[in-house]
Amino acid sequence: MEAISVAVRRGGSVESRHRVHAVAVRDGDVIAAAGDPWLVTVFRSSAKPLQALPLARSREDLDSVDLAIASASHQAEPGQLDAVRALLAKAPATEDDLECGFDEGRPRKRVHHNCSGKHAGFLALCRAKAWESEGYRLPEHPVQLAVLAEVAAATVSDPSQIPTAIDGCGVVTFALPLERMALGFSRLPRLDGAHRVLEAMQAHPELVGGDGALDTDLMRALPGWTAKRGGEGLLCAVAPEGIGIALKAEDGNPRPLRPALARFITFLGQDLPPGFSYIEVVNSRGEKVGEVSAE
Repeated sequence: MEAISVAVRRGGSVESRHRVHAVAVRDGDVIAAAGDPWLVTVFRSSAKPLQALPLARSREDLDSVDLAIASASHQAEPGQLDAVRALLAKAPATEDDLECGFDEGRPRKRVHHNCSGKHAGFLALCRAKAWESEGYRLPEHPVQLAVLAEVAAATVSDPSQIPTAIDGCGVVTFALPLERMALGFSRLPRLDGAHRVLEAMQAHPELVGGDGALDTDLMRALPGWTAKRGGEGLLCAVAPEGIGIALKAEDGNPRPLRPALARFITFLGQDLPPGFSYIEVVNSRGEKVGEVSAE
């Protein structure tokens, strides 16, 4: 099957098109694909449920809010900031210990960075393991070595063969085929400690993304699913029955992911509400002037 084509129409005319590659994996086998399931891209924030596994296994004192925000790409909403600060307090650590930098367009405070929950989780892991926390973001630090091992094990990959890079928040990220990402998510329910992370994300989808975020909306629309979006138009998710999926917008624009997901998920026997398959294009006056939908 060809990549899913998502068109942006204005006044009935096609203004632009996006191509989305998608793959679904169950029990190690590809059961559905659109485009190139072996397209190599960067895991970015979609890896956060895997990155939270060492924390979940090391800190039984953390609750579901803590683990949800540790797996989040939050929007600095009040409840999300409260959750980050609570996790820091439990670590224990302070906002000054965070090494995530600052998010453009937000107050110049590290806690407002969309990855501050993940970073707070890394600090909590350092405390549990008695590791020096300074430089926890660096590739040679035990935190990042543990995360690399986690990603490699989940995706059944050789850690020495996984290309790495630096993510927007300063930590290590990983380049993998979409099929391996979907495989990793499909295996999540069976990984040690993952039930705590999955249950936390499902219980608190509002912390994982926030108002209008695709992963939050998907988990609300399909109870039992766990989803995590990533930078440059990536989405990974796992269904209750262990089907892992990965979708990637070829041009890195997240705009086509909703309608592409709505189209692809029908091949898995699922349906999403109309707000996924059809997105209105609205001008500055609040008038509908077009739509974004799969062709």
